[in-house]
Amino acid sequence: MKLVWDFFQNQILGMQWLNTLVERLLNMIGMDLTTKFGLSLQFFIYDTLKISILLIILIFIISYIQTYFPPERTKQILMRYNGLTGNIISALIGTVTPFCSCSSIPIFIGFTNAGLPLGMMFSFLISSPLVDFGSLVLLASVFGWKIAVIYVIVGLIISVIGGTIIGKLKLENQIEPKIFGKAEMLDNSVYNSKLHRCKFALLESWETWKYVIKFILIGVVVGAVIHNWLPQNLIETILGERNPLSVIIASLIGIPMYADIFGTIPIAEALYFKGVGLGTVLSFMMGVTALSLPSIIMLRKVVKPKLLVIFIGIVTLGIIMVGYLFNIFGGTFI
Repeated sequence: MKLVWDFFQNQILGMQWLNTLVERLLNMIGMDLTTKFGLSLQFFIYDTLKISILLIILIFIISYIQTYFPPERTKQILMRYNGLTGNIISALIGTVTPFCSCSSIPIFIGFTNAGLPLGMMFSFLISSPLVDFGSLVLLASVFGWKIAVIYVIVGLIISVIGGTIIGKLKLENQIEPKIFGKAEMLDNSVYNSKLHRCKFALLESWETWKYVIKFILIGVVVGAVIHNWLPQNLIETILGERNPLSVIIASLIGIPMYADIFGTIPIAEALYFKGVGLGTVLSFMMGVTALSLPSIIMLRKVVKPKLLVIFIGIVTLGIIMVGYLFNIFGGTFI
């Protein structure tokens, strides 16, 4: 059983066969893979192909499933719940939406206009870019299933707690009035056949890949530089476990960036294998995906400053706490 699991982990998810193939092809064209440039090129080609293949497959599966849950139906499901249960359901629904933080905001507006509780919508807004099925599988391909599952669970906990706190504060008056009546729900298409659903899922896979490939390429380039060019001692000094501020630094570095989970994984992978603590790596990823600067700017058009500051504060505090907990106890999961 262990051999089967190791094969699945290394060859199916980790795609070690692809890494071997890339290495052989580069050797065939005379590339010296003992140099920093050669190793960086191998890292770039392998990670770009691996993430792209997994991304297209995952988005196809997720999009096919989503054809059974158009926004109108999702709204009807959410309206049955309130309180903590509603926050949990909203966070879980966010996990099956393969959106970055900026893409989640129009859906947030649509659901808010539909009259759904504010706390529930913030649970969705946090979880949608932070955790999804794609992040689970991609994280598992790099860090293993234990860490991937724990990351998703922790992300859901932050989403539920964050949304619950915002709901309890009764901040409905902090929503900008101009959004009401201005945003529409997503297209409630009816898919009458499996072929129609497959066509939609293929189109979503292609469109999503076209959108995120620039972030993947940037992430892989940064990851390759970190992996092969930055001195080990420099990274350990800034982000190593001996630096008590490493988690805070990683979180603050991540926030101004704009990418989704697929673009941050190559950077996280490189940092992790350079000796950066697991909690610091995950804090960086969460900072990028949940609190990117462009999404904050876009969200400001929807909510007033008081609610925006509360939202950023809750999520940032949650990310930092998670980072330190993982740095302390993360070794038990590896």
